[in-house]
Amino acid sequence: MWFIIISTLLLIASLLPYLPLSHWFYRFFEFAKIQIFLLQLILLISSIIFLVNFSISIRSLQFLTAVSIIIHAAMLFKYTRFYVSIKKEQGESSSKTISVLSANVYQDNKQYDAFLKLVNQNDPDIILTMESDESWEKALSVLDASYKYSVKVSLDNTYGMHLYSKLEILHHSIHYFVADDLPSIEAKIATHDNYNFTFFAVHPPPPSPTEEENAKERDGELLSIAKKIKENADTCVVLGDFNNVAWAKSSILFRKTSETIDGRIGRGFISTFHTKYWFLRFPIDLMFHTPDVFVEDLKSLGYFGSDHFPICAKFFINRKTAKQEHLVNELEDEERETVHEIIQEGINEKSDNRD
Repeated sequence: MWFIIISTLLLIASLLPYLPLSHWFYRFFEFAKIQIFLLQLILLISSIIFLVNFSISIRSLQFLTAVSIIIHAAMLFKYTRFYVSIKKEQGESSSKTISVLSANVYQDNKQYDAFLKLVNQNDPDIILTMESDESWEKALSVLDASYKYSVKVSLDNTYGMHLYSKLEILHHSIHYFVADDLPSIEAKIATHDNYNFTFFAVHPPPPSPTEEENAKERDGELLSIAKKIKENADTCVVLGDFNNVAWAKSSILFRKTSETIDGRIGRGFISTFHTKYWFLRFPIDLMFHTPDVFVEDLKSLGYFGSDHFPICAKFFINRKTAKQEHLVNELEDEERETVHEIIQEGINEKSDNRD
């Protein structure tokens, strides 16, 4: 009986994300794909070892559970280190390595020194903070001496963000694609060896019982940024707290619309949220990049008081011999209309949580 109940619940949980519903309840199971996969694997093995009598219903559920495990594994495999992705060596036609530290600092977190210690230990070229308000801006003012270029958007609604750079910011824009209190940063950055690239900092609102009721604003924001990236036709890196997982439908549409590559491919899940609950930890701080950007390293860093672990990315640019185009997927015709509809729904959605 225990196997029938648990396996049925896990099968339902596996199917719910495929429903065309944006409510946070259905989107949660998109986040929990790794956990569902592990639970189903343990359940199937346990049923084979411990069950004595195999009725038709049990055998049917075992078969369906096995099919579900295979589907999950096929989708998750490319986010493991077993998946072979292109790792290109730097050469004369490449830029020097560029490093970025991205962190959702958690607005109420006051462990400023712990975060600054991480910055000093890693010494990144670029720092992105999210949920950074005026208190965080004041605490991070010590960075101004080393990071001469910055874009600062202090908000007290948990959607403030700050960008600090040792590399020259040629120009920047602060976008509000779906709401006037949800910023994203677009910055044109020049490296010391004369390579230019566009850096996008993103932090859309999550669908959750304590924040937004549905994923409409999140998905609309992400796909608006994706369209902007495609329009730029430039070397581009996108980093931030996406409040989404890479295998979600909206993330796949983001990747296709922007024609970028998921930086996690072949490098592990790199789960960053929540820092306090190891089993309910999801990879929602994401990185995407154009095919002429090559990721050398992408990893999470240590705890500094936030509910997110920060991530550190190291990459270089190689426009002359880039060979990653096969990793880029383009939108199908019917998907273009879907993207337009999702963006419009995000713009039309009015948040009750941030009023």
